[in-house]
Amino acid sequence: MIVKNPKFEISAVSEKQYPKGNLPEIVLVGKSNVGKSSFINTMINRKNLARTSNTPGKTRQINFYNIDDNFYFVDLPGYGYSKMSKKEQVVVGNFIEDYLVKSRNIKLIIFLLDIRHNPTADDKLMYDFIIHQNLPCIIIANKADKIAVTKVDAQVDLLKDTLNPLHDLTFLPFSSERKIYTERVWEVLDAFLEK
Repeated sequence: MIVKNPKFEISAVSEKQYPKGNLPEIVLVGKSNVGKSSFINTMINRKNLARTSNTPGKTRQINFYNIDDNFYFVDLPGYGYSKMSKKEQVVVGNFIEDYLVKSRNIKLIIFLLDIRHNPTADDKLMYDFIIHQNLPCIIIANKADKIAVTKVDAQVDLLKDTLNPLHDLTFLPFSSERKIYTERVWEVLDAFLEK
């Protein structure tokens, strides 16, 4: 897909702030610092439409990015950031859950994991929630540039065995640095958008 005019549309913390209309939404979830914003920027071939930070836990709202009036990339706040106060974690957790339960436009959840690490307890909780809500989901094994190319497939298989032993979800490697995986990811996203 060639993206011509992506734009940041709105940050939201409640249903009344979500964009109006029925554009499909592709939602990014994952722990803080797993690379959700970098994923968006790489996919749309922009340097900094989605704000990236070296400080985990910066995103505290749901950010909607309008992709050529075709769909939204929706960037959810990351979880598992220990420096966020317990009170903040509850507030953020509540509006994330609210969005995932109430939005009628979710076409796909993109669940990002760090390819180098086993899924955390928080990852497993989020995975279970997504499955329980019966939301369509793919897993992106991000930061593939951090390991040898020859080890990528084996590491993706390991994540699959750990998180999804039924092997009924799509797992794809990704790297914002290498940009060699974007075409395959777009093929999968296009298929969900056409449904």
